[in-house]
Amino acid sequence: MISNEFKFVRKNSLGDDFKNNLIIHGDNKSVLKSLKDSHKGTIKCIYIDPPYNNGETYHHYNDKNTHSSWLNEITETLELLKDFLTQDGSIWISIDDKEMHYLKVAADKVFGRNNFINTIVWQQRTTRENRSLFSNNHEYLLVYCIDKNEFKKARNLAPLTEKVLNRYKNPDNDPRGPWQSISLNVQDGHAVKSQFYAVTAPNGKEHFLPNGRCWIYSKDKMNEQVAKNNIWFGKDGNGVPRLKKFLNDDNKGLTPETLWLSDIAGTNKGAKKHLLELFPKSKLFDTPKPEQLIQHIINIATNEGDIVLDCYLGSGSTITAAHKLNRKYIGVEKGDHIIDLVVERMKKVIDGEQGGISKEINWNGGGNFSFYHYSKLSVLSAIE
Repeated sequence: MISNEFKFVRKNSLGDDFKNNLIIHGDNKSVLKSLKDSHKGTIKCIYIDPPYNNGETYHHYNDKNTHSSWLNEITETLELLKDFLTQDGSIWISIDDKEMHYLKVAADKVFGRNNFINTIVWQQRTTRENRSLFSNNHEYLLVYCIDKNEFKKARNLAPLTEKVLNRYKNPDNDPRGPWQSISLNVQDGHAVKSQFYAVTAPNGKEHFLPNGRCWIYSKDKMNEQVAKNNIWFGKDGNGVPRLKKFLNDDNKGLTPETLWLSDIAGTNKGAKKHLLELFPKSKLFDTPKPEQLIQHIINIATNEGDIVLDCYLGSGSTITAAHKLNRKYIGVEKGDHIIDLVVERMKKVIDGEQGGISKEINWNGGGNFSFYHYSKLSVLSAIE
């Protein structure tokens, strides 16, 4: 149960289940402090898109601050957010070049350098900006966790792409299905004596190691793999031995990469076009995040039913993507646009709007959410 500092606003909510899917209007740090007792250690994934302190003035907020004030603000917020994560949870932070390196140092102090996972480079625009010294076409995601070992066990693999699937063939009509071949030798820097020998193919040809290389198996294990038809010697039987890696035996996924191009993660331009289709007469965010970007994060970091938190909700892309992907969510935003933009956008999502990731995942609508107004003067009664 959330505290009595939150007023439930029925007219801005949709549906009868008011336990999950919270949209909260209020200052993020104050809200996080009030949510801490009820939600400590329950959030699987946090995504935040904080002010970048880039000196720009936008319609919905002013992104001009002193460096020290900005850094203190984001550090205090990260310290609050840390307690919300599960042991296998992660936080993903959007940022650009101006403050990225300072944010990295601050986040290292909060989460520990050992819990830094990686820096993702996102291609957020595909057009050229000729008015600047350089055309900036990318932003970053800094990714941290509470326990790297637990995160690694819990994180999901990226789906196999068509390009990867096309690598699997079956030139020998193996009854086990398609496979691709991978190298059987590696650098010999840490090799032992049993990894140096000649491999004898079924046709009797011997294969020797290149200089500086060793086999990945001992001789007995290699002979066992040859007998099981797990080693490929080429169509004529004379090729360099390679290990057959079967699609059916594969883990059905790829280790996530750190370069996210626009074709998989969308662009700011595409996100703004989506919003303009929903709200053609409204003043929208200049650089909203696309649902495709959030989808990529959520698919890696969570499973259905997990909770996603965003305390810089902005235009609401985090919770619209989470809703469509059957995750629970908490979105916090202090701006008044949370009602006219975010709530109305969520209502359109529940009605089955077909922008963003909807068509890709066959979204047909449904679900509910609860809207709360945060105030220390609030009481338990709802605002009708």
